Amino acid sequence: MRLTAPRIPPLPQSEWTGETRRHLEAFVSGERSINVMATLAQHWDAAQRVWGDHVMGPTLTLKPRERELLILRTGWLCRSNYEWGRHVLFARQAGLTDEDIRRVKSGPDDAGWSASDAALLRAADELHNGHMVSDATWGALSRHYEKKQLMDVVFTVGQYTAVCMALNSFGVQLEPGVTGLEGP
Repeated sequence: MRLTAPRIPPLPQSEWTGETRRHLEAFVSGERSINVMATLAQHWDAAQRVWGDHVMGPTLTLKPRERELLILRTGWLCRSNYEWGRHVLFARQAGLTDEDIRRVKSGPDDAGWSASDAALLRAADELHNGHMVSDATWGALSRHYEKKQLMDVVFTVGQYTAVCMALNSFGVQLEPGVTGLEGP
C-alpha cells in the first residue's frame, strides 16, 4: 500500500515559527519546500532529536557513494517512493550512474558490483530482513572498512529504515519532477 495523498501534510510556511524558519529556509525553493522537512516540521522537537544529521553530515565515516548505495537499497527494500526518488538525485551527485542506480534494485548478487559494493548492499539486505549483519557479510565488510565505518553501515541502514517508515506512513509526496521507485 502506498499513499497518494499525505496523512500529515507539510507545515505551510505561514505556520513556521522563527526556529522552524531558521532550519527550513535552506530547503525552500521559491514558494516550495522539500516535503519531507516541512512534514517533519509538524513535530519539530521530535524531528530534531530523532532525525539526527550524522548520516548526511560531516561526521559520517563512509564516502558519499557508499552512503547512497546503502540508502538507495534501504529505500528500495522499504518500497519508499519518496526516499528512492530523492536519493537518486543524491546518488548521482555522489558519482553513481543511472546503471548503478538501476542495479541497486537487483541487489548484491548483480554481477557488476565490486566486492565492497556487494558487501554494502548485502549488509542492507540482512539488516532489513533479519535486523543483523551476518558473520560472512561482516567479514567481507571488514576487508574494506574500519570499525567506525562498520558502525556507520549499520547506523545508515537503521536511520533510513526509520526514515522510510515515517515517509511511507505519513504519505510524504514527491515533488514535481522527481521520479519515485519506477525511476532508474
